[in-house]
Amino acid sequence: MQTPAGLRDIELTALRNGIHVVSETMPGVRSAAVGVWVVAGSRTENSKESGISHFIEHMLFKGTWTRSAEAIAREADSIGGHLDAFTGKELAGYTTKVLGEHLSRGFDILADLVLHPRFDESDIEKEKGVILEELKMDHDNPETQVHDLFMAAFYPRHALGRPILGYRGTINSFQAQGLRDRHARYYQPANITITAAGDVRHEDLVRMVEDRFGGLLPGVRTDFGSPPAPHAKVLLKNRSSLHQVQVCIGMPACGAADPRRYSAYLLNLILGGGMSSRLFQDIRERQGLAYSIYSELNLHLDSGCMAVYAGTSAESLRPLLASVAGGLRDIKETLVPDDELRRAKDHLKGATVLSLESTNSRMGNLARQFLTFGRFHTIDEITEGIEAVTAEQVREVAVDFCEGGKIGVTALGRLEGFQEEAARLEC
Repeated sequence: MQTPAGLRDIELTALRNGIHVVSETMPGVRSAAVGVWVVAGSRTENSKESGISHFIEHMLFKGTWTRSAEAIAREADSIGGHLDAFTGKELAGYTTKVLGEHLSRGFDILADLVLHPRFDESDIEKEKGVILEELKMDHDNPETQVHDLFMAAFYPRHALGRPILGYRGTINSFQAQGLRDRHARYYQPANITITAAGDVRHEDLVRMVEDRFGGLLPGVRTDFGSPPAPHAKVLLKNRSSLHQVQVCIGMPACGAADPRRYSAYLLNLILGGGMSSRLFQDIRERQGLAYSIYSELNLHLDSGCMAVYAGTSAESLRPLLASVAGGLRDIKETLVPDDELRRAKDHLKGATVLSLESTNSRMGNLARQFLTFGRFHTIDEITEGIEAVTAEQVREVAVDFCEGGKIGVTALGRLEGFQEEAARLEC
């Protein structure tokens, strides 16, 4: 079955085994980007498996039954292609970008590494060392560390609270048979969506996917279970070796498909989403309390978190926390002025449209929209959704997200004498 999607030249086909194939033809471009998206992110792990999804992502590039790691790289280079991959909380993604004329060859390489990894014992042992170095790099970055500590406190005893890389102990525990078993369990049609954008004909893409993936048995779709329950915990970690205090202040937000998502995006932009945002202008420009200050919105399928990050001195931590609390109170109690809301809407619309100008971004957008909504929104629908948001709706999500009893705080740095009570945000 093929389904057109309004103004965008999008087609969708479901194979008999359950794999969905989505393409968007982009006239005037000569490249094509294709991605294999698997519901196999770190959220699917238990505590003893933490990091295994990311480890499998690495191992898929270490060789298949017909190609060595060097052959994979050499073949991709020979057609001017670029291979990439990532592991997220809910998805693992494997992508390639090539000239349209080389799409079949590029997709053959991509399908081979996704479907037929060797999981060679010697490669596994070497890759443990590589990933442990990646873990050390994250541990040496205090901004990454405070985010990891915050998420662990915000989603305790839940996979969303654990780092995607895992831990030293879990990484060292992985063995070939366990990796093979997990790959077989999750890398199957019920969990796979394939998207492509650019110089691509839908019927050609479907034929490629049918040739490489059509023989797989359907399998069972991954179930994330019930949504996690966030916790408003205050966590203070003293680390005297740091010259700054890293702080993360976060609160529950809506899920990625929630009708309030546009209001949430605008709230985030107004609060701390850019240099003209309230927190940046107040805390950095007016008071000089921090060099880095921003807010971010992390939306999952059934839950979300809005967080404020800042790096500051120990002496400035109390006034910074008080200023963040004041900023949250203001946005809850007073409607955003028309001109400020107008700037945020124009910013969000511009960023959305600009983000869809490349084949890579269109390919990723197709996957996100299909896996989140089961349909595809036109750019006009998205901009109309942004335009429809009122100042009162922004205030309503602020009230919902920013209740004092829901706000968690994590601070990392020189915190001698800094009491937990002082870190609580009352807004």
